[in-house]
Amino acid sequence: MSEASARPAAPLWQKALPWLITLVCFGFLWSRVHGAAARADMDLASYMARVLASVRWGPWLALMVPYSLMFLLIDTLVIWRVICWFNAPVRIRDVLPIRASSYILSIVNEQVGKGAIAVYLNRRNGIPGFEVGSSMLFIMFCEFYYLLSWATVGYLLSGPTLPPMFRVIPIVAAGALLFFALWCAFFGGRLGSGVALRDRAILRAFRLARPWQYFAVMLLRSPAMLAAIVVYSVAAGLFGIPVDLRTMAGILPVIFFGAAVPGPMRTVAITLWVVLFPGYEGQVSIFGFLQHNFFVFFNAAIGLLFLRRAYRELFPSSQ
Repeated sequence: MSEASARPAAPLWQKALPWLITLVCFGFLWSRVHGAAARADMDLASYMARVLASVRWGPWLALMVPYSLMFLLIDTLVIWRVICWFNAPVRIRDVLPIRASSYILSIVNEQVGKGAIAVYLNRRNGIPGFEVGSSMLFIMFCEFYYLLSWATVGYLLSGPTLPPMFRVIPIVAAGALLFFALWCAFFGGRLGSGVALRDRAILRAFRLARPWQYFAVMLLRSPAMLAAIVVYSVAAGLFGIPVDLRTMAGILPVIFFGAAVPGPMRTVAITLWVVLFPGYEGQVSIFGFLQHNFFVFFNAAIGLLFLRRAYRELFPSSQ
């Protein structure tokens, strides 16, 4: 019997939970938008059509396209820097095609996209797969701390206006700092002497990493967050939502962090826009939906431009 067939099936509640969360979120948003339409003495379709007609689409596209391109370049820079640190010297222009192409897979799952990067570098540059996978884990570890750090800043700026669920952010940040200190001590050899876990190939990057390299990755990513705060502030205005930079700096990192964390915080983060901007339910529901989906699908469209080259380098014998 294979390992896959021997693995017990997931319980029904576990399969149903994502669908239940989706229905709850949809129901909450629908009730808020329907209520806004009723207050405007309009049916829902007419209300949403009026909201869509009021958006300044040209300036919005002129804002979002450069932002997406900038994010790709920063994302590629981070991956290139980490690979050069822990695996082998590679050119950033050789990382760009697979980073862009992996956004296609990231529509389904971001981890699958990073797995494709590991396979690509293994085949193209001969870097052992587990070692590249270790670098991808290092990047994901740093991404968590990057989002948590910015979410903590956001909470300090806007804590009183956020739902009670987000009051755990300072507690999570304090616990994460303690964990980080223990983590560095463990992989630096000062804790857990003789523990076999530290020597696994998939954790190689953490054995090689110095504390400053974790912070360097977070700093390299930070221009993307700063740009997002500016872009979302300006874009909100194009949707008719009044918000200044300071307010967005307090809200957006918390939403990004909440959306990246499974569980109740993710559910609250999805619906946070309509909670924080009462009176603009139609605008913010469309705004939140389009901001996220345009970013995801436009990045995937960029990936299509690089897909042929990435495929050719992955499977040279098929050409």
